[in-house]
Amino acid sequence: SIKKSAIYGYIWGQISHSPMPPGGIIRLNIAQPKAETSLVLHIVLFQPEIPPNTGNIIRLAANTGTQLHLIKPLGFSIDDKQVKRAGLDYHEVERINLHESWEDFRKKNLPGRLFALSTKGKRSYCDVAFQAGDILVFGPETRGLPAAILSSLPQEQVLRIPMRTGSRSLNLSNTAAIVVYEALRQLDFAFGE
Repeated sequence: SIKKSAIYGYIWGQISHSPMPPGGIIRLNIAQPKAETSLVLHIVLFQPEIPPNTGNIIRLAANTGTQLHLIKPLGFSIDDKQVKRAGLDYHEVERINLHESWEDFRKKNLPGRLFALSTKGKRSYCDVAFQAGDILVFGPETRGLPAAILSSLPQEQVLRIPMRTGSRSLNLSNTAAIVVYEALRQLDFAFGE
């Protein structure tokens, strides 16, 4: 095939211009194409309400190379000093995409699979084989994701974090960190750029 002959030609060109090493063994170091890691994961906060949680997630996104999407209305100003104190002092603001609404976000047609995190989910986040490009959606702290969003997804894409019976929920930024790091663990910590 053309590809094969091109590769062999390249290898031969590299060998023919090099002196024969002692022992006559030639070791070839052929670089594998680097996997696209510029956007490993997406974190989506639907109408977040508490500034420090969003600030912590901004920092999470910056330290893991994930892309953060905030869907309005927000329960605070992005310039809120509590948000800045938690995250923006590290210049992570470039990892934030603001969307006017859920519909506006969906029109972006991001290519990854969409997973919603909810206490109403039947499937544990541990049972998912995460892939690069996956989109993780988290709801507002006081009310979670709306039923309309949850019912628009297949049941296997609504995930939960197991908790003790009778527990209400985990903190939003803790939940995001747990799921993002599990996904990254599965992806051999291929942090985005």
